[in-house]
Amino acid sequence: MKFQKRHIITAAILLALGAAVYVNWQFNSTAASTPKELGAASYVNATVASQDEAIETAALSKEQRNYFATERTKRQATQDKVIDEAKEVFDIENADEAEISEAQKNVERMLRIFTVQDSIESIIKAKGFSECMCYISDEGVTIIVPESELNDAAAMIIDDAVISHYDVSFENISIVGA
Repeated sequence: MKFQKRHIITAAILLALGAAVYVNWQFNSTAASTPKELGAASYVNATVASQDEAIETAALSKEQRNYFATERTKRQATQDKVIDEAKEVFDIENADEAEISEAQKNVERMLRIFTVQDSIESIIKAKGFSECMCYISDEGVTIIVPESELNDAAAMIIDDAVISHYDVSFENISIVGA
């Protein structure tokens, strides 16, 4: 009985090995029949853009760059205005302790928000985004990235970057494409 099982198992292994050799030979013969050059490039789902489409794409990216540059300038002006207003309170000679304490708390809060915004932007850019703007308000966090870079995976990356640096829930994170 043992002798028969051994023969059956050996025959099954030889049959499987023969089938594998035959399948390998079939795939190699069809691959060898297609002409190939060493180092030749092959394109998968490649489309050739017309010159007009290339110009439109370049114009769009230029518009996006201008948008982000303008927004950065606006944000910097707003931040400078807030800091200047706080300095005015400190410079008033007859300001009472309550006003000075309140101004100091506001400056510290704003500096903390500015630092967190910069950190979030840096992390999102390090994760592969070409541009990013972060705005933190009492309602939540708004992240602006180029529209062309938005997808489901991008949203997860952005959410992770925000959550890791600022205490906010997922519902209060808004991602906008520019």
